[in-house]
Amino acid sequence: MERFQEEAVVLSTLDYADADRLVTLFTKNRGKLTAFAAGARKSKRRFAGALQPLTLLRAHLVERRGDTFRLDAADIVETFAAIREKLPLIARALYCLELCRELVRDREPHPALFDRLLDYLRLLKRGEAGPSSVIAFELDALAQAGLMPRFDRCSLCGGPPGPEPRFDPDHGGAVCGRCSHRARGAIPVSAHLVRSMGALQGGERSPLPAALRQKARELLNSFIAHHIGRQLRSVAFMTQVGLD
Repeated sequence: MERFQEEAVVLSTLDYADADRLVTLFTKNRGKLTAFAAGARKSKRRFAGALQPLTLLRAHLVERRGDTFRLDAADIVETFAAIREKLPLIARALYCLELCRELVRDREPHPALFDRLLDYLRLLKRGEAGPSSVIAFELDALAQAGLMPRFDRCSLCGGPPGPEPRFDPDHGGAVCGRCSHRARGAIPVSAHLVRSMGALQGGERSPLPAALRQKARELLNSFIAHHIGRQLRSVAFMTQVGLD
């Protein structure tokens, strides 16, 4: 058995049996891992409230047979407590955790995405995340997972999206008017939205107007749901909180 330590963000937890807990961790160097924490719900000394989503840990792990690991101890590095004090911040943060959990395969390292997640959580913690920041994070996360939707060019012919573009998750992004007959499931979108999304992908961080943000979120929700096979559960929570 291999013993090792990893910096990790707690993505989610699941109670198991009477006292144990399964913890899904996003580690910097080993990707997503499922760890078995024996007695975690009773032991105050070993874990001391560390096994909560939105916690950055130094995880002490042992590799086991199969697909799981054993979590022997966890040292808290950062708690992001300020995020837990405001419902809109909680909604954004939990959405980003779920997105990372669904996009990343087990044991597939994504160190750049790990760093990007921490950067975004710290922006939320400091109250510096702008209204378009969650969209920018989504685009970055999709790019790191190899699923970046295309907005700068038509996904079918490679030409400009044109004045009457459509968006087709099945073909990977924007589709120009000339190719729309080849993408029967594509939905009409404004050229302004396509240009704005392309600018966000290119690093532009100017906030989108509220109406445009809502349309952008609808597009990305449909794109993500298409690729993972379902809508993320935290999308409904964000809607209940009133976030576009």
